[in-house]
Amino acid sequence: MIAHLPALQVVIPLIAAPLCALLPAGRAVWLAAMAASWLAFLIAVLLLDQVLAHGPISYLMGGWPVPWGIEYRVDALNAYLLLIVAAIGAVVMTFGRVIVEQRIRLPESKQSWFYTTYLLCLTGLLGITVTGDAFNVFVFLEISALSSYVLISTGRDRRALGAAYQYLIMGTIGATFILIGIGLLYVMTGTLNMGDLAARIPGVAGTRTVRAAFAFLTIGVSLKLALFPLHLWLPNAYAYAPSVVTAFLAATATKVAVYVLLRFFFTIFGARFSFETMQLDKILLPLALVGIFSASVVAIFQSNVKRMLAYSSVAQIGYMILGISLVSVTGLTAAISHLFNHALMKGALFMALGCVSFRVGAARLDRMAGVGRAMPWTMGAFVIGGLSLIGVPLTAGFVSKWYLIVGALEKGWWPVAVLVLVTSLLAVIYIWRVVEVAYFKPAPEGRVVREAPLALLVPTWALALANLYFGLDTSLNAGVARLAAQSLLGVNQ
Repeated sequence: MIAHLPALQVVIPLIAAPLCALLPAGRAVWLAAMAASWLAFLIAVLLLDQVLAHGPISYLMGGWPVPWGIEYRVDALNAYLLLIVAAIGAVVMTFGRVIVEQRIRLPESKQSWFYTTYLLCLTGLLGITVTGDAFNVFVFLEISALSSYVLISTGRDRRALGAAYQYLIMGTIGATFILIGIGLLYVMTGTLNMGDLAARIPGVAGTRTVRAAFAFLTIGVSLKLALFPLHLWLPNAYAYAPSVVTAFLAATATKVAVYVLLRFFFTIFGARFSFETMQLDKILLPLALVGIFSASVVAIFQSNVKRMLAYSSVAQIGYMILGISLVSVTGLTAAISHLFNHALMKGALFMALGCVSFRVGAARLDRMAGVGRAMPWTMGAFVIGGLSLIGVPLTAGFVSKWYLIVGALEKGWWPVAVLVLVTSLLAVIYIWRVVEVAYFKPAPEGRVVREAPLALLVPTWALALANLYFGLDTSLNAGVARLAAQSLLGVNQ
């Protein structure tokens, strides 16, 4: 069974998805979905342990050798991402039952389909991360994307339908560009296996076709990860989706898209071709810097707190792309560790907002007056997530921002280091707006608000405490990230 863990990572949630559709709505279907999610997390832990102990794992589907068969290949980078995606999937599913039963637009008889779609989305994200086949990346990308559109549309606000449609249009364009890029690579190399592509591309790297494939993939992946200015689908999608969906997608989907960028441009094309020949860093760096600053500023003026955090996510994606643009071990360590840390902080923040919405009906500033006193545990988790988002020392967010500043200073780019510090101060402003309203404004007369139920508080606090733990013990979030960065750059460990 241990030998088949890479396949089981995808197969378990994939099989559980249609089984959930057959179960009646209620506790039984939730327990089935939760069992599949936690099994996926356990497998991700075992895979990471095996990779760290014995090196990369190669699993041939059906025993067919590459390039005829499909290979699942697990190294330090995607084992790390598998852990992130599976952990968030399990925690959010634990959080989700109460929200699904009371805060989505589906009738009770159709709620089993929500869990089916959730597991399909989880399957797609895990599949993208574990596969070693470029076309499989596209297939799993579409599975996760189509599921995401459905999940977003279940929001109670009718604007969720418009947000899902906008995401569908932008996501389809991005997927089309990715498919064209993969197709052009296949035309020039005759293979879809990532290892074979990496070996064969240097022989045809000077052709217009390969350069065109590089351009198509750059634009397509940038749309998927919501890089400024291709981020317009993200704010509405996060703002109007149910809180359980927002927490899951914000903590996983864009992280997997960043992984795809890393895999294509460091593993397949190679760092030298991507950043010396094609000079990708000259494109990504200014877009990352503008995105960090502009999205942070826009977040300050939002009255919908979920929308505020959505713009914050655009800025945080900018931090990741900035780390990649440094093309150094320290910069890549910052980017990869921020994938982990951002998943923890945004998961905690959006789940805390889910608790608030559950009690007051909406996560808007004008509805949150006095919530800090009425819901102290909920807002305590929000404050911890906010401190991590800002990058306060002893939180997970500080770790990746520290590496980012060090990486910028190693390059002599002190203005970039200053911008990282300034935008962290902007994060103080928009997080403080929420804290001020929640703690220092009186609640409306006659309104009685109770603390969120334990079923929501326990998973929320699990992620909140993880932000503190991984700010103190960085052996996983920064240690494994450094191993992955060294592997991508071909640096001796």
